[in-house]
Amino acid sequence: MHKVISAVVALFVVFGAPAAFAQASPPSEASRKAELAAAWKAASTVAVGGPKDVSLIDQASLKLPSGRFFVPKAEAARILRALGNVVNDASLIGLVVGNGANDGWIVVIRYIKEGYIKDDDAKNWSADDLLKNLKDGVDESNKDRIARGFPEMQVIGWVQAPSYDAATHRLVWSLLAKDKGEPDYATKSINYNTYALGRDGYFSLNLLSTSEGIAGDKSVAHELLGNLAYNTGKRYEDFSASTDRIAEYGLMALVGGAAAKKLGLFALVSAFVLKFAKVILIGLAVVGAGVLNFFRRKPRSDSADGQA
Repeated sequence: MHKVISAVVALFVVFGAPAAFAQASPPSEASRKAELAAAWKAASTVAVGGPKDVSLIDQASLKLPSGRFFVPKAEAARILRALGNVVNDASLIGLVVGNGANDGWIVVIRYIKEGYIKDDDAKNWSADDLLKNLKDGVDESNKDRIARGFPEMQVIGWVQAPSYDAATHRLVWSLLAKDKGEPDYATKSINYNTYALGRDGYFSLNLLSTSEGIAGDKSVAHELLGNLAYNTGKRYEDFSASTDRIAEYGLMALVGGAAAKKLGLFALVSAFVLKFAKVILIGLAVVGAGVLNFFRRKPRSDSADGQA
């Protein structure tokens, strides 16, 4: 269960701290515990277990493997909000969790409908150059962090250097960063980012793990990415230059831009987690046994749908 807790706390890295963090007092410990317990309970009533084909809005389907559970949008959003996250309702599709004793990961599925993303720049990018640019950007942004009283950040390197498969239009990358001065051996939250490009936009399947668990957990991300299939007419190769919208950015923005945004949140994330980790952990302890029992039960036989 402690691994599940670590993965859940890592959700802050994806969605950031609440907008009201610096402006309002946090909810009481009792109310936070109650809402988190209610959120997990609500998820347990609607989650669908694999093997099952899960419809992801009108864009694609996901072959959910045995031992995996899909939590739909509304209940997934409630869990994330109960943990203090700002959730983009327009893009969130749902969560995937595992029912194994050692499944300390969570996958957040989103769909971003911003047009067809050209992948030409993947032919010329350099992982070393991308990493250097990110490190330079963090060094510059540290000046602002210092001014706001947050710890400086340091980019350590790639957990997974950017890799793009032009045949399947899949992108994978993951970055490791830490607070300056933090011991290298300290456990760190990991976002293992995978993307599936389509005609109108892209799916993001973000696996949340830890530096200790990612070596084993990343296979989950690759399995789910491989199991996602766009519907006919929504595939990358179905693009029509005469009628379809083209995104204002290229493939490289899904690495450099997304990484920079997440790094910009790390300082706030650290402060927020330190302040509320006790509340979060207590809340999960309250519902932990029930949640695990549910996710280990026999899967439902009805159909799943990623729509809210």
